[in-house]
Amino acid sequence: MEQDERLVKVDILIQHKKFADAEKILSSLLSEDANNIYVISLMAEVKLQQDQFEHALQLVDTAIGMAPDAPQLFYIKSRIAIQQDKLLMAESNIHQAIELDPYDDDYFALLANINLARKQFEPALEAANTALEINAENLLALNARSTALNKLNRSQESIETIAGALREDPNNAYTHANYGWGLLERGDYKKALEHFKEALANNPTLEYAQSGMVEALKATNPVYRMFLKYAFFMGNLTAKYQWGVLIGFYIGFKILRTIARNNEALQPYLIPLIILLAIVSFSTWIIGPISNVFLRFNKYGQFLLNKNEKISSNLVAISFAVFVLSLLSYFFTKNEKLLPMVVYGFAMMLPLGTMFSPSKKKHILTIFSGVLAVIGLLAIGITFLKGEVVNIFSGLFIFGFVAFQWVANYQSIKEDNRS
Repeated sequence: MEQDERLVKVDILIQHKKFADAEKILSSLLSEDANNIYVISLMAEVKLQQDQFEHALQLVDTAIGMAPDAPQLFYIKSRIAIQQDKLLMAESNIHQAIELDPYDDDYFALLANINLARKQFEPALEAANTALEINAENLLALNARSTALNKLNRSQESIETIAGALREDPNNAYTHANYGWGLLERGDYKKALEHFKEALANNPTLEYAQSGMVEALKATNPVYRMFLKYAFFMGNLTAKYQWGVLIGFYIGFKILRTIARNNEALQPYLIPLIILLAIVSFSTWIIGPISNVFLRFNKYGQFLLNKNEKISSNLVAISFAVFVLSLLSYFFTKNEKLLPMVVYGFAMMLPLGTMFSPSKKKHILTIFSGVLAVIGLLAIGITFLKGEVVNIFSGLFIFGFVAFQWVANYQSIKEDNRS
């Protein structure tokens, strides 16, 4: 009886996110019975909620060794794998849980979300529908179904589904945030702002809503809205298609340059197109940090930017200032020594704008950006000291600038297609 009372107390503590207190009670229970599967699973849950993933995994594996037919353990193990960005492992474990218990709606709802993360939208919809057949009120499944339908361009069904989720729980922060992202993808940034605001009113620390609010505020700018459409388009593609778009763009750009170089009659038409494509390509890298600069002057937006976003936007602003001032100085003085500074200021906006992009190798882009910045400064220094506009460091800078784009693309696509 005493153990049952303590377990009830643990459930209440977990619901109120008092994990340290719950852990103390569970430790006491395990000291009395180290082989209690249910207590071990609760301890794993507490560790998972505190982001202690390795410890949680050790506990779950221990429990599975004693009870390999307990589906809840594989469910927890799947959720741990998700937090570790191991989506294939997460999928394998949730399938094991479903095989052991094919009538638990939470298992199918989790599978739907794993499929969404892997951009498998049809299987995600199928899993969400199965979960809702078991329990029509499952909020995670309703949200997953709405997102899958939106990605499959079935907008009206998506809206009806998310509206149903809000009827079940009108104050659910995640549902409001999810609705906001769906609206943002469809281009309705004004209504998206309302739902992100509602999400943050219910849960001010929800990162999903915070990042959505940032994007919705940026989307008030029509130029950024066009970029956002491109970002959603690329984000919905799997890795091979993302690479296909990027490589296709690069090859097409090279072909146009070759045609223009070999056909003087076509140059008046092709050169403006080539310049436009170059500007569009470059702008996709820097529009985010530049928009963050403007967002910092918004009375609400300034509180939504994290430390890295503020640093990146500041550095891009400085780089842009170097570019503009150097270019103006060159026009007035015709001093060719200023040209490397013009190139440096313009080019460095790209690495400075993307150096904090999410990546498993957290510091690779930051280090690359720092090295590139130093090489560029050395190139400028040699230009002013020796009068050599073209020197070994300017060559290295150009090579590094081109290489950075491919490395950044590789990291971005790898992060966007976790498995």
